Amino acid sequence: MIRERTILGMPALVLASTHVLVLASVLAFAASSTQCNAQVQKDSPGVDGASGLKPDAASTLSAGTGRRPNIVLLLADDLGFTDIGAFGSEIATPHLDELARRGVRFSNFHVSASCSPSRAMLLTGVDHHRNGVGNMRETIPQAHAGRPGYLTVLDTNVVTIASLLRDSGYRTYVAGKWHVGKEPHNLPPQRGFDRSIIQGDSGSDNWETARRYLDLSDQVDWFEDGAPASMPKEYYSSQYFVDRAIEYIGSGAATKKPFFAYIAFQANHIPLQAPPEFIARYKGRYDDGWTTLRQQRRDRAAALGLIPRQAPMNEMSTTANWATLSGPQKQYEARRMEVYAGMAEAMDHQIGRLITYLKETGEFENTVFLFLSDNGPEASDPYAVLAARLWLAWQYNRDLDRLGSKGSYAVMGPSWASAAASPLSTYKFYSGEGGIRVPLIVSGVNGIHNNPQTHPQGNPQSNPQSNPQSNPQSNLQTKLPTNRIHDSFSHVNDIAPTLLELAGVPRPDGSYQGRKVEVMTGQSLLPVIRAESDRVHAEDKAIGYELSGNQALFKGDLKLIRNIAPLGDGQWHLYDIRKDPGETEDLQQRLPQMFQTMQREYEQYARDNGVLPMPDGYDPIRQVTINALVNVYWPRAQRAALPTLAVLAVLAMIFGVVANNRRKNK
Repeated sequence: MIRERTILGMPALVLASTHVLVLASVLAFAASSTQCNAQVQKDSPGVDGASGLKPDAASTLSAGTGRRPNIVLLLADDLGFTDIGAFGSEIATPHLDELARRGVRFSNFHVSASCSPSRAMLLTGVDHHRNGVGNMRETIPQAHAGRPGYLTVLDTNVVTIASLLRDSGYRTYVAGKWHVGKEPHNLPPQRGFDRSIIQGDSGSDNWETARRYLDLSDQVDWFEDGAPASMPKEYYSSQYFVDRAIEYIGSGAATKKPFFAYIAFQANHIPLQAPPEFIARYKGRYDDGWTTLRQQRRDRAAALGLIPRQAPMNEMSTTANWATLSGPQKQYEARRMEVYAGMAEAMDHQIGRLITYLKETGEFENTVFLFLSDNGPEASDPYAVLAARLWLAWQYNRDLDRLGSKGSYAVMGPSWASAAASPLSTYKFYSGEGGIRVPLIVSGVNGIHNNPQTHPQGNPQSNPQSNPQSNPQSNLQTKLPTNRIHDSFSHVNDIAPTLLELAGVPRPDGSYQGRKVEVMTGQSLLPVIRAESDRVHAEDKAIGYELSGNQALFKGDLKLIRNIAPLGDGQWHLYDIRKDPGETEDLQQRLPQMFQTMQREYEQYARDNGVLPMPDGYDPIRQVTINALVNVYWPRAQRAALPTLAVLAVLAMIFGVVANNRRKNK
């Protein structure tokens, strides 16, 4: 089993790299590294544009209308496996539950363990080492930065699903967090979106548009249609993103073209913030603590059929003992989770507004919805780092009675994160199931959404709050039941092929507009959605994964996994994640031949995809500190020094002129 030690999550480590920690020796290293990274930022021509693609004859048309479906792609941020009602949560998410009832839940769906690699694969269907985002900007070793596959932004060798859909006649829109590159060629207009409003960075405040959530940049970068955006001073992020998506959809309705709308929420990324009416609904709900909640969610997930009824649960050593906390500590910790729950419900409420709009405009029955999270729950607590605590004390308030409100800063920490990921092991940034297995709902695909039936193992809702009244379905008939659960392995790279098949758009065959592009590696989910297959991927297909040295290989129901220090032991382990999603029973002794075979297959994956070995002595704490200095503080120091240098240069010139005149007068 993976050995776990109590540590901080990586985002907290970023905060440790504030200018309080700047050392002269590291600054010297930063200066030498600046030239290496410059190539990542240089501009290049637009890479995605109209190609005149026409819908394939096999396109998925709405029965009786001959129309291709609208597509709504909903992406949550840092949401755990059991954080919505349809996956076993106590959090009220009635609108997502409604989508689950009229669609399919994928209970064995995987992404990467951090934001930008997942988003890059979601948009391209290409392994993140091949699409340019082999690692995040914050954690990449300097020896990797700028090398092929390690640009930390989308490369020019990939085409997005938005471009392909737009080429085939779709209207394309995006609203929300972008995080795949802010260079001109990587902004949405050049990546296939007709209209766009995006926050370009890893996160920002949810109440004030200009407020940074970490000291990782000089400002929050907002872009509308590829240009710097004029933003309101205040907003609530989830509401604003849905407002803009509705605006965009309505603006093009007269064209009668189908639309693709990508809404990327900041919920539930830190800082945890939510309207007070949503937070208030959870008052007292978490007073029994995280261990009780983790068990409750595990039991509900089993009752719903999302995991085997007898599946064991891994107990994380990073989870504190609730019983040892004082009364005030328990009150504070419970409040943090109340805010987290309120933030998730507020997102669901805004999704409900979008659904209502589509129903009122007659588009709902012709719309396919996909909902997923970019990675597992965030476990880090920035306040555990002195320098971070000092910066946050200057920027935010964390008093109990203000948590969730404007100007406040709350996180959930590793103990609540273990409950959000229940019953899985680890969380964001790590290759345990809790870091990379997330909920996926696909709803509204023609042929499954018109015959409401109950899954034999339970309804999606887990509490009365998340049990909305069913809405009338269309009068079309089908033999396929709704409210189904699919439990074979699936992957974020499968989303792009699925959307293209829905729209009848062929995949690029290695070229796009006369240039070479990476081929999509995923499989369409439609065969299993339509009950034409019982697996997404062939049982003997090996699918590799790596991020920051944490590695995995999936094959059928088996998973080979290795996490590096400080969380892991650096050794390979083998699990059957269909029967044992909590990764509690290592099978390497029982299956020695398969254990060795899968290690060889991982090495082949690494070679084929240009995975770079981590440098000797790689340590995430030290690396994030160095990267913050290289990317943020060294450039900031250089800019601050320019006026001083200019004054000194002028003084030197004056001194030189005066000295020269004196010599002439002698």
